[in-house]
Amino acid sequence: MTLERTTLRKFLLNLQKDDALDQDLVLLIEDIATSCRIISHQIHNGPFLNILGATETSNIQGETQKKLDVIANDVFLSHCSNCGRVAALVSEELEDVVWLKEKPEKGDYLVYFDPLDGSSNLNVNLSVGSIFSVVELEEDIQTLSNEVVLLNGTKQIFAGYSLYGPSTSLVFSTGQGVNGFTHMIGTGEFFLTFPDMQLPDQTDEFAINASRWRQWDPAISRYVQECIDGEAGPRQKTFNMRWTASMVAEVHRILTRGGIFLYPVDKENEARGGKLRLLYEANPMSFIVEQANGRASTGYQRILDVEPQSHHQRISVILGCSAEVERIESYYRELER
Repeated sequence: MTLERTTLRKFLLNLQKDDALDQDLVLLIEDIATSCRIISHQIHNGPFLNILGATETSNIQGETQKKLDVIANDVFLSHCSNCGRVAALVSEELEDVVWLKEKPEKGDYLVYFDPLDGSSNLNVNLSVGSIFSVVELEEDIQTLSNEVVLLNGTKQIFAGYSLYGPSTSLVFSTGQGVNGFTHMIGTGEFFLTFPDMQLPDQTDEFAINASRWRQWDPAISRYVQECIDGEAGPRQKTFNMRWTASMVAEVHRILTRGGIFLYPVDKENEARGGKLRLLYEANPMSFIVEQANGRASTGYQRILDVEPQSHHQRISVILGCSAEVERIESYYRELER
């Protein structure tokens, strides 16, 4: 007997039928899913297509671009431009906002994306991903500029990511919980495989780049040390540490089995505001984590409430199981006092 599986299209159409999703957003999400399928194919065939390795160019962040960074960016630009309501595209790989409309109107969409997160993992065959989100304009835009896309994370109507690992996952939220889909090779379909993803309140797993420990502030140092101290320490339980150098992979693990992810501001990156970008990394992931019963914070405030100052702004990111994030926030409050 063959089990009936829910396809991505059926899932989206059911949301549309319940008036929970606009038809144009359905089409845009399908275009994003198509982008992810294409990028997945390119990654899995990279060694044969000679598209692994670095280019001779750098992005606006000053980071050397991988060939697949450029390819993934072009794929998103091409497919997200299909929807007639998309007014602008904001990419990690491009210095300026790409405007598709001369006179954006209320109800048009802004699409933010990191086309290939964790691309340093490509040459060692580890997981990478894409991150994306959509904001609906609440008023007409009179003058096109990079500044008019600076909207805080509470304005998002859709956020998601795709993970390119042993299988290709598509996980997203439209503000009604989080659902995960898996691409079935040979069919071109994403099927619902992780419905209603939820984080537990407690965890015994944390993810942080421990090589940066000399740069951490006292709140982060205290938290990590307490985890390392295990049963003999104040937490009185054993913790596991994980680190894969891909935010998408870290968040996906947290969504599937709990945990906390930390990439805080530290002494080395403080002048830049942190490592991860607010609009197309921290905001989408925070939206998803909160929809899955988790919490996302800078240590001092909710990430989704941060008012962006630039479209490539960096920020401190602490997200995952609520109790752990709240504990770290309490350590920062103690420092303030």
